[in-house]
Amino acid sequence: MCGIAGWVAFERDLNREQPTLTSMTETMACRGPDAAGTWTDPRGHAALGHRRLAVIDLDGSTQPMALDAPAGSLALVYSGEVYNFRELREELRSRGHTFRTAGDTEVVLRGYLEWGEGVADRLNGMYAFAVWDARAAKLVLVRDRLGVKPLYFQPTADGVLFGSEPKALLANPLATRSVDLDGLRELFGFVKTPGHAVWAGMREVRPGTVTTVDHRGVREHVYWALSTTEHTDDLDTSVARVRGLLEDIVSRQLVADVPLCLLLSGGLDSSAVTALAARELGARGGKVHSFSVDFAGQSDNYVPDAARPTPDAPYVRDMVAHVGTAHTDVLLDSGSLADPAVRRAVITARDMPIGTGDTDVSLYRLFHAVRRHSAVALSGESADEVFGGYHWHRLAAAQRAGTFPWMSPANGVAAGSQGRDGGVLRPELLAALELPAYIADRYADAVAEVEHLPGDDEDTRVRRVTSHLGITRFMRMLLDRKDRLSMAVGLEVRVPYCDHRLVEYVHNAPWAMKSFDGREKSLLRAAVRDLLPTSVVDRVKSAYPSIQDPGYTAVLRRQAKELLATADHPVFDLVSRAWLENAVNGEKAPAVRGGLERCLNLAAWLDVHRPRLLLS
Repeated sequence: MCGIAGWVAFERDLNREQPTLTSMTETMACRGPDAAGTWTDPRGHAALGHRRLAVIDLDGSTQPMALDAPAGSLALVYSGEVYNFRELREELRSRGHTFRTAGDTEVVLRGYLEWGEGVADRLNGMYAFAVWDARAAKLVLVRDRLGVKPLYFQPTADGVLFGSEPKALLANPLATRSVDLDGLRELFGFVKTPGHAVWAGMREVRPGTVTTVDHRGVREHVYWALSTTEHTDDLDTSVARVRGLLEDIVSRQLVADVPLCLLLSGGLDSSAVTALAARELGARGGKVHSFSVDFAGQSDNYVPDAARPTPDAPYVRDMVAHVGTAHTDVLLDSGSLADPAVRRAVITARDMPIGTGDTDVSLYRLFHAVRRHSAVALSGESADEVFGGYHWHRLAAAQRAGTFPWMSPANGVAAGSQGRDGGVLRPELLAALELPAYIADRYADAVAEVEHLPGDDEDTRVRRVTSHLGITRFMRMLLDRKDRLSMAVGLEVRVPYCDHRLVEYVHNAPWAMKSFDGREKSLLRAAVRDLLPTSVVDRVKSAYPSIQDPGYTAVLRRQAKELLATADHPVFDLVSRAWLENAVNGEKAPAVRGGLERCLNLAAWLDVHRPRLLLS
């Protein structure tokens, strides 16, 4: 895993811009702590930067990587992992290619030499990369199918800037450090519009897309999209197919030349990956190391709620005993979660003040602890989106609410939980944002992407839309969070449930099959039942843990009081001072904790990134 950055300019000599290229590249040092490199095209039209986290082929595969071709050179900067690189390397060898390294980077570069942009169709993995093709004087940007790895770009007057994160682009004087109303709509709308980057003028390379930049401008080609096909397998065959895919996926994703571990919550998703990994590594003579997060005193004083009916700790213990992992609990308290320095680190990592409060901070602290022992971790992320694990997958009212189901009141979401409620934002700003209209438009765009089959009944169509929205919108919010917070500490997190073969297969399975046992994620449960203890197999879904200590909210109130004392802080261009004063002075509404976190995150973002807010 790595961080990439670059600059293409058709009307200037970038050989003279080495300091700026270095500055852009160094913003990615957290993503690649092991090595750094830059490359500039002899003609000066392209400059590439790379920071490396060495995971495979530790002594080779340095980047940027260049090849001399008959009609001009090729140069690559690459982030991610291609899990089928060994098969591709053998195919390329059969076509006459020779290799000087043992990793996947050279396979991708030589694959481009052989197949051009069509190399994207052949890759299985999580990746974002850029190729400068001097033969055609063009830059080719490629992002994986599900959007696991990020990649941003910003067109300029004579070319483009690009990088793994917005901060890489913002280090270039040509970038606009501005956020307009449309960017704020994306921040507060909780919709994750594909291609939207929040920062004015900046864009994401869409998942499953090749973006090409040359003298003619920017062009996009979609090489993969979540499609609809008829599911013809019966239940037993479907369960067996899911099991076979998971075994192949986990086996591929255990390849690493550095210490590897598992993120284990005691839930079905992470436990399935842990059990498969333990069996595979055990056959190789290895042992699995696992990590989980918990909060001081919470196990003994746990209060169930709708999202988290059970604590993780007892189920983690059952899994550790069952598969024999070497396990570490990362124990956190309210002070460590509310630490302003850690909040700033999280906001710095994410480049924007979006998130889920204490769970973002606890995830960051978990990754920080894991990184002391391992450079690679496997996660159970995205199984809920793929297999239908959320409440809204079983609530017809949420699915038929005419909005994103995770935002429907039928799903237990309070109106405005992302900033649209009772006054967190200034009323004038809230009126200017017109969030209901923005969300309605984005919902209509998303629904229009969904393919249906002839003869589908209404219920089938509604459920297919729900699955599609979760995979193409909600999942990407969580993937972005996991990538930023893990790579902020130089930890590579792999996500087996995001293998596109599994996603395609399960997406097209009928809902009756996905819920055949009357529970959530029936196909997954059936596929791995023999690998897990009964307690874990039968556990009711519980969301990623959140601290229950009331002392956490008390610390937030004290910090908000200090913010209120800073009369001229720019956060009050966004946040209602009256709402914050009420929250600090004892407002008891359930939303107060989330609102305090939102206000403090916004303040940290303005302090760290200093965006120019365009509010009119």
